Amino acid sequence: MMSGTVVDSSSPTAAVPDDISGSVLELDEDEDLEVFSKDTNFMDGSSLNASMQTSPGSMVNQYKFEEEEEQPDTKDIFVTVDNPESHVTAIETFITYRVLTKTTRSEFDSSEYEVRRRYQDFFWLKSKLEEAHPTLIVPPLPEKFVMKGMVERFNNDFIETRKKALHKFLNRIADHPILSCSEDFKVFLTAQAWELASHKKQGPGFLSRMGDTVRAVAATVRGVRNRPEEFNAIQDYVEAFSQKMTSMDKITQRIIKEQKEYLEEVKECGPIYTLWSGSEEELVEPLKMMASCLDRCCRESEEQIQHLSSSLLPVLHEYVLCTETLKAVLRRRDNIQAEFEAKNEALATKKTDSEAESKVLSLAWDSLVGKDPDEIRQQKQQKHKGEIKELKEEIDKLEDKLEWANNTLKGDWSRWQKSMRADLRAAFTSTAEKNVEYYEKCLAVWESFLLSQRTEASEGGDRDES
Repeated sequence: MMSGTVVDSSSPTAAVPDDISGSVLELDEDEDLEVFSKDTNFMDGSSLNASMQTSPGSMVNQYKFEEEEEQPDTKDIFVTVDNPESHVTAIETFITYRVLTKTTRSEFDSSEYEVRRRYQDFFWLKSKLEEAHPTLIVPPLPEKFVMKGMVERFNNDFIETRKKALHKFLNRIADHPILSCSEDFKVFLTAQAWELASHKKQGPGFLSRMGDTVRAVAATVRGVRNRPEEFNAIQDYVEAFSQKMTSMDKITQRIIKEQKEYLEEVKECGPIYTLWSGSEEELVEPLKMMASCLDRCCRESEEQIQHLSSSLLPVLHEYVLCTETLKAVLRRRDNIQAEFEAKNEALATKKTDSEAESKVLSLAWDSLVGKDPDEIRQQKQQKHKGEIKELKEEIDKLEDKLEWANNTLKGDWSRWQKSMRADLRAAFTSTAEKNVEYYEKCLAVWESFLLSQRTEASEGGDRDES
């Protein structure tokens, strides 16, 4: 029996690194936005006045999406991925992650489990789910390797990014009404390392997998002739969606890169203003205020860039990967239909084959060897009927398989679209809210500067009059 480690609720949880510059698949909730006081004390980092106005952007936080209100909280399995550890052996270096599971499901022997998994274990789980449910939309995993120049493999940012993505992967499975009930998912969450390794060996052999691959390739080459129109529509949607998401992902990465470069340029201005103030007695205060304003705006820009990197970009990139998953699901559905159509064609050919020529040749040969022509004819007819019956049975099974594949894909497609729209809406709303907060803070910084200069100019005029 699979035995996971029962988690002690009093045990401390490993601290999450503060410096997270990579892509993560978590959305941070922001507090209601507020317009900062025009008080010049703001430049010194003092506390804000309680009488601040409430930003219109805060209305976004009060908005409730219909999707969120329709679904009651019935979740009965909670999974957390954390505490990455590096392992170095003589032949490889790899990272393992702690997987904590809490559940009230009766099929689990305990309510809490703790195991450690590496990336290839997550990949195994995804492969098993796709094998068992070829037309369900299994959530994507983060890429195994990172493009050259993006981030160094196994540095802190990369590990943190992957941890977040793996956490999202498991929780999407846990939220799925069918995938979450998979025996392979249960084994992944509960089995210790040696038990999982033993379970992996129970899969189909090499020849079986090779046969499946050959059939899939043959079906792909043959193609489908009468794909239902609804799946043509899905395929068109996925192609268009893929182009849009890929473009948005690349543009967002470029925006973040350019904003970082701009921020580095601005950071160089502050020290120049400070140095300048030492040689301009009449401009000491304005120059120091300029340096302070730029410093504050730089901090706000860093937060905005961090928000884009941690909230918007990961969602866009996840759905870029989702489009590849969707294309693979549609291909697997088409392969099932192609096999069904091929069997029907074989049956039609079998039924319409003319036996005249072969029968004449057979009877001529049989008469020479002294066989009874009627007996031979009956044997041929029996063999022919047997082959037709066998083909019909295979076609019936394939018809059931195709119907099941179509129904599961249609149902999961609707579920995926609803989840996708909620995710993107939440990411866009969070980004809009953060932008409002960013510009309001920067506006307050520069208005405070203007107010201080007007006050100083007024005081200077009063001194001149006296």
